[in-house]
Amino acid sequence: MISEKMQKALNGQINAEIFSSYLYLSMAAYLESQNWSGMAAWMKTQSGEEYGHAMKIYGYLNEVDGTVVLEAIEKPQTNWKTPQQVFEEAHKHELHITKKINDLVALAIEEKDYATNLFLNWFVTEQVEEVATITRINNKFNLIGDNKTSLFLLDRELGMRAAK
Repeated sequence: MISEKMQKALNGQINAEIFSSYLYLSMAAYLESQNWSGMAAWMKTQSGEEYGHAMKIYGYLNEVDGTVVLEAIEKPQTNWKTPQQVFEEAHKHELHITKKINDLVALAIEEKDYATNLFLNWFVTEQVEEVATITRINNKFNLIGDNKTSLFLLDRELGMRAAK
């Protein structure tokens, strides 16, 4: 049996993951408006992954006889100065989500909810991967600076990302 406190926290994470999906879709829309179609495609794929994370938690709550409660989704930012700024914001956001996941794990341990703790291990691993990926992309932006040719190559590289 899952506690009310854990259910509430997991429902909050569903909201955070759906917001993440919405934010990355907004980033994709901005990038497309600036003709960075490869970067936009990368963000659209990321948006789909985040929605998948929300649905994974949704499914888990149903499996443990919890209650899914959906709340309003905050409006995401819609405009940035540069593609690099978009990816820098994505990095900050992934760090924020990582903290939220870590807080969920701490709560599961506090609640002695071993099943939820085990379930959340997948998200801990996923966040390590997501932060590492976005860090590598930001490192590339820092290396290439304002070199337009390199930006076009990075755009092409990011457009080749395959969905998981």
